[in-house]
Order: sequence, then structure tokens, then C-alpha cells
Amino acid sequence: MRCVVQKVTRASVTVAGELVGEIGMGYMVLVGAEEGDTEADVIYCADKIAGLRVFEDADDKLNLSVKDVGGSVLLVSQFTLLGDARKGRRPSFIRAARPEQAEPLFEKLVQRVSDAGIPVATGRFRTHMEVSLVNDGPVTILLDSKKGF
Repeated sequence: MRCVVQKVTRASVTVAGELVGEIGMGYMVLVGAEEGDTEADVIYCADKIAGLRVFEDADDKLNLSVKDVGGSVLLVSQFTLLGDARKGRRPSFIRAARPEQAEPLFEKLVQRVSDAGIPVATGRFRTHMEVSLVNDGPVTILLDSKKGF
């Protein structure tokens, strides 16, 4: 499972003109499930998201988690995170999990982050979404449960 975690002052997702998810301060996280991912991959990513310390403390050090600062998380499914563009000009998405495998994993990630006591909003699975965000810092962290990078 791959995640792109962006620290934001606000973020939202719109589908066909309808606002479907919105947060204030926190993380906007793009999530890509990989073929073969299991609940262990979900646990790894959820625990990292909940525990990342990239908010400033009183000494201006990146030392606080999203939960410490009372933030929220916007999770957005994005299979293109598994795109491989090393050959040619058209990315291959062969490593991306099929929707019937990816959606339950995504839902488990939503539940696990929520169970950590963090308010969670989401996009809408398998739809064309418009994502808006204000990246704070900017701070962007890449997570990969397979530790590919």
C-alpha cells in the first residue's frame, strides 16, 4: 500500500459538483492499494498516518502528530500511485489492486485511522474526483508498506 501524506491547512473533495469530503488542519492522504496487499499493509499505513510527527511543537520542531494538534485526515483512493512509468510514456498500472480488492482495504484503512481517535473524511471510491488542498509547509511524506522507497 502506498500513501502520499500532505500536511494541510484545509482540503476537500468534490464529485460532480457535490462536496463529499472536507477537513481543516490535518493530512490529505492519497492511497493506492497494491496487488497482494493485506490487512498488515493497512495496519502499517494507518499506524504511520496516525503517528507521524510533522506538526510544530512550542519550539518550532516537527514533533507533534495529527492527533496531538486536534487535526483530521482526508483519505482519497488513487490507484495511479501504483503506476510504473519507467518504460515508454504510458504508465502501467498492473501492480494496482483490482477495485474489488482495493475498496475493502481502503475501507479498513478509514476505520483504523478513525479508531485511532482521528476524525476522517473521504473521497468517493471509483469516481472522478476534484481534490483541493492547501499544503502547509509544504510537508509531504511518502509511505510504502512494502518499503519500496
